Amino acid sequence: MILTDYFRSTHDATWDFALQSGVRHGVIRLPETADFDLTDPSHWQTVYDRFTDFGIQPLVIEPMPNEVHDHIKAGDELRDACIERVLKMFPIMQSLGINTICFNWMAHIGWLRTSSTVPERGGARVTEFKMADFTPTGAKITADELWSNYEYFIKAVIPDAEKYGIKLALHPDDPPVPRLGDVERIMISRKNIRHAVNGIVKSDSLGITMCQANYYIMGEDLEDTIKEFADRIYLVHFRNTVGELHHFRETFHDNGAIDMAQIMRVYKKYGVDVPIRVDHVPTMAGETSSFAGYDAMGRLFAIGYLKGILEANDALNTSLSSKGEHKYD
Repeated sequence: MILTDYFRSTHDATWDFALQSGVRHGVIRLPETADFDLTDPSHWQTVYDRFTDFGIQPLVIEPMPNEVHDHIKAGDELRDACIERVLKMFPIMQSLGINTICFNWMAHIGWLRTSSTVPERGGARVTEFKMADFTPTGAKITADELWSNYEYFIKAVIPDAEKYGIKLALHPDDPPVPRLGDVERIMISRKNIRHAVNGIVKSDSLGITMCQANYYIMGEDLEDTIKEFADRIYLVHFRNTVGELHHFRETFHDNGAIDMAQIMRVYKKYGVDVPIRVDHVPTMAGETSSFAGYDAMGRLFAIGYLKGILEANDALNTSLSSKGEHKYD
């Protein structure tokens, strides 16, 4: 696995903590300001240099920029123009050695939590989704429309993604519920995601972001899911959670329902060796939250915990190999 962290496009404390924790690769968010042109290589170069000068090598773009992606998912009158802009991103990404982009198919309502102040261990605060507390937004889209828009997009971009060696990593809906008011959702089960990556256009340029907590909340068997998609997992979100589909919350990485050391052994067992980042950390004592789930202090514990698991698994692998024993049985 390649240890990464999630970085916003301008320097903040998370950059410092990640570098001090030994992170050298990045999953980066592009600027979302009017003066940044997604199709201008010089604008990308400025952002890229900002990271590499700091000591971080960008590997993945996350998310696909909302200024184009929102119109594409909704299938509105700006869709085609936005797809053209996405296609112009691919050769720029190739030139910079950034070969993966994490995208989702949540139209109108993206990542959603109903609270960001739920108490966790020691009074840390975490995010929660509780369907009973959700208030509909008034937006509308059907599952049939979403599938049609997805098929349109995938068929439009995969040829150029293959040409430039770009991997599109589909993230499941979060929360993975069938509908939020009149907004339906489709990337809510392994069956649906299997169809999304294999049933429309099958290509090595189309795979998944293995957001393990999402698949757990769906009720999917994590080992079976990892086994099925092993050669199509292009990014791992290392996250833990407790609860069920209509009511769940984040946790510290060592305090949820998923056995994190065991799940790492599963990734190793099936040969998954891709960028991995911690996801959705608690807000710690003394912090004023600026972006719930992505605050700075909680990442220190999470990155250290992930590094320890990675190193322990590597050590076990080396030890068993030297004895001629089978790995991860």
